[in-house]
Amino acid sequence: MAKTHVTCTINGEETEFLCDPNQTVLDVLRDDLGLTGSKEGCGSGDCGACSITVDGRLTCSCLMLGPEAEGKSIGTIEGVATGDHLHPVQSQFLKHAALQCGFCTPGLIVATKALLEKHPNPTDEEARYWLAGNLCRCTGYDKILAAVHAAAAEMRGESA
Repeated sequence: MAKTHVTCTINGEETEFLCDPNQTVLDVLRDDLGLTGSKEGCGSGDCGACSITVDGRLTCSCLMLGPEAEGKSIGTIEGVATGDHLHPVQSQFLKHAALQCGFCTPGLIVATKALLEKHPNPTDEEARYWLAGNLCRCTGYDKILAAVHAAAAEMRGESA
């Protein structure tokens, strides 16, 4: 099977790769590009562990084929922090202990960042709805919601 050449932007950097036509973006990120933050939990778009953004839209990378990335702008967990400086979502997840085993955390952070970029002051209902596609088996969602609201306040310039 002939490989497909893809040019896209990943975390702000122009990137080129070759992939099989049936290879998922998740597999390309992890296996070919070494971006292992996104995890495969279900392979069917039900758990959110592989969440990325594609042109600003939250997407399950296990459901997107590599060739579909052509010309797109992709954001992964590796692009959330700026150098050694954590994004407010990351720092608030730590501060509020909104993680335990960490398997779901990259997807939740990407989803939360996408939420707060669209809705800077979400209600509990909006946050729950937005994050409903991200499953966590360890933490419980109260700490996650507290981190979401604290990150939103920090991003708005308010004290959390």
